[in-house]
Amino acid sequence: MTAAPSSVGAATVALPGDGGHLGLSWAAQTNKGLKRSQNQDSYLAEAPVFAVADGMGGHAAGDEASAAVVERLAERLSGGFASSDEITDALRRASADIGEIAGGREGSGAGTTVTGIALTLQAGRPYWAVFNIGDSRVYVLDGGVLTQLTVDHSAVQAMVDSGRITAIEAESHPNRNIITRAVGYGKNPVPDLWFIPVAQGARLLICSDGLTKEVDVDLIRLLLSEAIDADDAAGLLLEAALAAGGRDNVTTVVVEVTDSDVEAEADTTLPRFD
Repeated sequence: MTAAPSSVGAATVALPGDGGHLGLSWAAQTNKGLKRSQNQDSYLAEAPVFAVADGMGGHAAGDEASAAVVERLAERLSGGFASSDEITDALRRASADIGEIAGGREGSGAGTTVTGIALTLQAGRPYWAVFNIGDSRVYVLDGGVLTQLTVDHSAVQAMVDSGRITAIEAESHPNRNIITRAVGYGKNPVPDLWFIPVAQGARLLICSDGLTKEVDVDLIRLLLSEAIDADDAAGLLLEAALAAGGRDNVTTVVVEVTDSDVEAEADTTLPRFD
């Protein structure tokens, strides 16, 4: 399965009881890039879950692996709100699916990154559950400040964390494409999972590394800030990746909180591991 080249959507989500409502709008775009013959990225953009998966494993296997993850997320996370248990269960089911895909093919196996956000309730209040396996990323733009919410599971990120190289050196390091965690390859998927408050006016970006390895963070912030809406933002970011060389598949999903009568909470949890 290959994701549709683009999609847009919007929804009003009612909180339980008289808890208020949220207005969301979103858009997604994907492209195989200028150097690859096939697009192995897949995405899911439908409330309550928004996710990007970047497949690995050779011709067709990577495509099917990434599709397996978004299909399981779509299957398990439906309705107004999701739960952390549903997220982890979907990833485990997808890992089993990917094992079957790899078992039917010759080669070293199949796997995929996956990252995303899911609308959840914590003590009756709306939060985004941010989840991540691999080096696709989630960012949030709020009040003009761009923050990377996920931490890459990659060889170079581990070297940055240990002080062996700088973040700038990581961008051109020969091991920059090696990831340390994935869904598939016969392993139980272990996601980072944490929660951030849903804030009106925030603009969230979920993307594959085909964007972040071509476009620096300053330009990502500028394009997200200047875009008219989610569709404009997703398109501007994808075009920037292609203009910079488009060496990999690139996928951008942008989600906006357009309306809310819920008072924002200040608490953000630290990542936890399931």
